[in-house]
Amino acid sequence: MGHIPYHQGRRLFLRRCAFFGSSSLLAACSVPAPIAPSVAPTIALLDTLLRTPQVQVATMTPTVDAVIQPTTAALLPVAPVPGPNSLLNCGGRQSLIQQAQAEGELTVIGLPHDWLNYGAIIESFKSQYGINVTELSPDSTSDGVLAAVSLAASSREAIAPDVVDIGYAFGQHAHDIGLLQPYFVEHWDQVADLLKDNRGYWTAGYYGVIAFAVNKAAVAQTPQDWGDLTKSLYAQQFAFTGDPHSANQTIQSIYAASLANGGSLDDAAPGLAMIAKIRDAGSLTATMANAALFMQGDTPIMPVWSYIAHALRLQAGSNPLVEVVIPKSPLAGAFVQAISAYAPHPFAARLWLEHLYSDDVQMQLANAYAIPSRASTLLADATRMPILNALGVNDALLSAIQIPSLSQLTSAKALITEQWDSVVSVVIKSPE
Repeated sequence: MGHIPYHQGRRLFLRRCAFFGSSSLLAACSVPAPIAPSVAPTIALLDTLLRTPQVQVATMTPTVDAVIQPTTAALLPVAPVPGPNSLLNCGGRQSLIQQAQAEGELTVIGLPHDWLNYGAIIESFKSQYGINVTELSPDSTSDGVLAAVSLAASSREAIAPDVVDIGYAFGQHAHDIGLLQPYFVEHWDQVADLLKDNRGYWTAGYYGVIAFAVNKAAVAQTPQDWGDLTKSLYAQQFAFTGDPHSANQTIQSIYAASLANGGSLDDAAPGLAMIAKIRDAGSLTATMANAALFMQGDTPIMPVWSYIAHALRLQAGSNPLVEVVIPKSPLAGAFVQAISAYAPHPFAARLWLEHLYSDDVQMQLANAYAIPSRASTLLADATRMPILNALGVNDALLSAIQIPSLSQLTSAKALITEQWDSVVSVVIKSPE
């Protein structure tokens, strides 16, 4: 697996729904389709999500994306001495369970129940271990999560989160400002290097990719890669979901296009050149896509995160049929999990991370259309492989995925936003 980006607009993306695959892949397999998340997003919500510019890494609120400047560690008290950094150092699994049960409490933050089956995951943790879970601010953004950790560390009155689940870029930032303590989950070695901090401060449990959502009622021949969109048969059918100067999903889509046009994670310029080719072919429409226009067939091909593509597919059912296509050089975005340096329930926090990276919970994430970070190992299991294959997850896909570093993302974003006007020169307008 290649390099990994942070994709931090999750909370605003789609209330957290699904991941990845295509209806054709699912239909072609005899394995039953995965269970959908417990709360499917509505078209109105999807419309909001598609139109909301993605999080600015600086504020982790719905704006741009890419340069971290937010929460600082100024005035934070000295953190407690970090607890044991592995299951072995906890005395083994049974010892960890006993110590976590003695604490009896876990506090999580920023985990809506309808995001990647987190409602069911929380319930399974409670029932399996008999530990109460307090849930703070389910809709909090990554920056809000870190702000809550900082506030709790500085105030005896604030309820302190034990664990965080944040966009990829925020993992390193949280460590840099002293908010995390290290812990190596039992299956840490099964997670790709670029999906984890080598000192154990954070590990990414799941990710998704930029995909094409295609309305089959309006598109006869489904495009399989970016180059296909340069064909005249897609006239006025391809649309971005936001302004290329500010919307993360659009910026990441252009970045993904560069991988199909001779570019690399270090060179996003070919992405702009590819979009210019799509413009010249007449395929690019200046109308900003949203869920309603997509369903109506007015903007029937749009690049979105795979979570959103599959949410649209689920929402539409067969009216219209929606196909999800992953380009041949897919660009990924991940979420990382970590333990607060100020966790009031440090053993319950460790047990929670072990729960998230267990086989069963990794498959629960896959059932909600995320690519679990332990997918390579899970594919080796004869009972799990067909389920993952039905979602489009296989060794070929995992080897093709490219995951940019924070510095690569920052450089790509700067180039794309600065050169869009000179290279593409199309004003993407909100629909009337």
